[in-house]
Amino acid sequence: MLLLASASPARRRLLEQAGVPHRVRVSGVDEAQIHHADPAELVKLLAQAKAEAVAQALDPVGDAEITAVLGCDSVLSFEGQVFGKPAGPGEAIERWQRMAGGCGSLMTGHCLIRRGQPVVLACVETVVRFAPLSQAEIEAYVASGEPLQCAGGFALEGRGGLCIDGLDGCYSNVIGLSLPWLRTVLGQQLA
Repeated sequence: MLLLASASPARRRLLEQAGVPHRVRVSGVDEAQIHHADPAELVKLLAQAKAEAVAQALDPVGDAEITAVLGCDSVLSFEGQVFGKPAGPGEAIERWQRMAGGCGSLMTGHCLIRRGQPVVLACVETVVRFAPLSQAEIEAYVASGEPLQCAGGFALEGRGGLCIDGLDGCYSNVIGLSLPWLRTVLGQQLA
């Protein structure tokens, strides 16, 4: 049984759709206390902090069926700036005015902790090509509320999918968890 150390409903849905048996336990990590200038390193540090916090709190008896803890965190790197979730509608609109017609890198840090195994830590990167949007389209998307819940200010699996022209890399990574990475690392650790 995999324990997902994340409050993200999108990550939970990915695991459900892939048929991966799991439970969810939110880490409670204060993400604002973790900093790094390199976005790839930042997401790995955040993912590791979440996974370690949940793994350290496991109850040997009550959580005996848990075989692994997975922590994830995502950010969008755009023109040298790191975008997490927008603070509000105004910030989301400003970001989309910059991003429309451009490209960014969605980076998701993954940390898998299994009992008796080395910690596996990685950053998976996917290039996102944003559609050229009008001001009215940007305002309508932000008014939906969806951008305020997502790293980078968009949800690929939701209305935000209409705002994306294409991807170079892993689709599920943009949603918050690279299923190919998970399959590979679980296969390596099970061998």
